Amino acid sequence: MSVSKHMNKSIIFQNLGLIDYQIAWDYQEKLHAEIVAIKLENRNLSPENQKNTPNYLLFCEHPNVYTLGKSGKPDHLLLDDEGLEKHDAKYYKINRGGDITYHGKGQLVGYPILDLENFFTDIHKYMRFLEEAVIKTCADFGIEAGRIQGLTGVWVDYVEQKSPRKICAMGVKASRWVTMHGFALNVNTDLSYFKHIVPCGIDDKAVTSMELELGKKLDFQEVSDRMLKNLEDIFEMKS
Repeated sequence: MSVSKHMNKSIIFQNLGLIDYQIAWDYQEKLHAEIVAIKLENRNLSPENQKNTPNYLLFCEHPNVYTLGKSGKPDHLLLDDEGLEKHDAKYYKINRGGDITYHGKGQLVGYPILDLENFFTDIHKYMRFLEEAVIKTCADFGIEAGRIQGLTGVWVDYVEQKSPRKICAMGVKASRWVTMHGFALNVNTDLSYFKHIVPCGIDDKAVTSMELELGKKLDFQEVSDRMLKNLEDIFEMKS
């Protein structure tokens, strides 16, 4: 596929606030399709006539929802339809990688819709960059977090692993080097909802939140601002 003449590292940042999962998913699909359409059009154009592809970064929170990725097992959701209704939660099978996870209020969800040909064409590197932004954001608030070999996401107590706790889940999809889905950082999240799933298909490790680790609620906007800044720095983005 042709690459547009100039790599565009500008991003369009949008804070969607509290938004229904399906509405946000549909919006991601729309932006993704628009970027892919530009790339397909560029294939038939000379380099000087090719259009730059836009990049989007969406931040939001969702009402209670469980999402199951392509490699997930439905039995990792421990609630039936009646249980979902009782806990005021929805459930979706979606097209990202990974297993099952929970989204809810107090959780910072980030959806980068990026044309990676504007940055680098390496999904592994992309995932590590997302993780690094989360690690830096946790550090900004005094939480030491990092990676565990062979597991996606960001963890607390990741070195000695006496009681490893996942603080941020990740699952992405990329098509024609355009990404969607992303990360979910537990800030002030109600962690009781994780009791109704096998988080990310891992049954021997706990989940945690910034609030739980620090023993106090955090200013959600302040965390969002730091995350945005760290993503901009690591990806060398310009918003």
